[in-house]
Amino acid sequence: MNFSQELQSLSFAAQAKIKDNITAVEKTAEKNQMKILRIFKEEGVSAFHFQSSTGYGYDDAGRETLDRIYAKIFGTEMAIVRPQFISGTHAITAALFGVLRPGDHLLYAGKPYDTLETAIGISGNEKGTMKEFGISSHAAPLDKHGYPDADMLINHLQTNTKVVALQRSKGYADRPSMNVNLIKDIIAKLKKVRPDLIVFVDNCYGEFVEEIEPGHVGADLLAGSLIKNPGGGLVRTGGYVAGKADYIEQASARFAAPGIGLEAGATLNSLLEMYQGVFMAPHVVSEALKGAHFTASLLEEAGLKTVPASNESRTDLIQAVMFEKKERMIRFCQAIQEASPVDSRVTPQPSPMPGYEDEVIMAAGAFIQGSSIELSADGPIRAPYTAYVQGGLTTAHVKFAVMYGLETLMKEKLIELPSFQ
Repeated sequence: MNFSQELQSLSFAAQAKIKDNITAVEKTAEKNQMKILRIFKEEGVSAFHFQSSTGYGYDDAGRETLDRIYAKIFGTEMAIVRPQFISGTHAITAALFGVLRPGDHLLYAGKPYDTLETAIGISGNEKGTMKEFGISSHAAPLDKHGYPDADMLINHLQTNTKVVALQRSKGYADRPSMNVNLIKDIIAKLKKVRPDLIVFVDNCYGEFVEEIEPGHVGADLLAGSLIKNPGGGLVRTGGYVAGKADYIEQASARFAAPGIGLEAGATLNSLLEMYQGVFMAPHVVSEALKGAHFTASLLEEAGLKTVPASNESRTDLIQAVMFEKKERMIRFCQAIQEASPVDSRVTPQPSPMPGYEDEVIMAAGAFIQGSSIELSADGPIRAPYTAYVQGGLTTAHVKFAVMYGLETLMKEKLIELPSFQ
């Protein structure tokens, strides 16, 4: 990759601008690493915990210990961690279906992520949605800054509202992500009015970005994917649900079957990678975060709008970049694919995707299919044509790939750098 002198100069300026942010990311990673090391020591993790089970998976000491480790990491009473969860959406759906019953109401803070809209029944006509089971739902509006507002949520509570759901990451929405302190404030205000409410947090993309997790500030239930942050780039599939013991038992019944959800589930040669992945996660997340800061800083220098901005603190991995023109967005994503270690010769094209109303372009030359902790660039083809750049096993790869994407736009006359004008 022979980058132009102009682009290299822009890169140096971008890196200098985020120096303090990088230091802060590294300090958080160190604290989270020490926390996980302490928990591993407390649980007496040994080599025999990596021995996997088959069949029903009964008496799997490694699986049971990993459940306890996740509960401690996320500040909850219990957790269920299983390779049988196929995605974050699967884990979230198991959690919500687990605690909701026909006649209950689910209140979402803002528009849910596209695939969750489908599962809930807000959009699409898929089979088996919550709507089909007589569970009603709607989304409360966000405030003028794009954040959930506790008072607004309280005003939208119904007598049968059982769960209030918070989505930590912006997903594909044009809004900021929620940090844990904001989640804490919202939970406290909701519980003051309705102590019986179950507050659920979609924790995808947020694990280990901050020093504490939603469970530490009162979240009753949270869920995420192991091919995102907590898998550390090593886990090939799976997800987790963490929360209060009663709710985890309900979620496990939905995940598997009543009476066996927590007691079974073969781990099939996956325990070693799940243990090592969560141990590596703080470091890998920090690499992705440093790459996100660089992405924002460099593309700001090129005159593009980024959310969050390069100088802002973060609560998730996702870096949104507004390209304003469809051709720019598509070509940038294709260039990210070209700069990937896997499938670099593939050219992604916008296409229909299950769970999404718009065509989506997805660039991800990843070792694990769909792994969001590995570098990817994707988004629905709709104005303002926003690409969501996320992940990165190493900061160096993120830097090279984003520079390659920007240089591709320059060479093809889709964008001009300020130094070229």
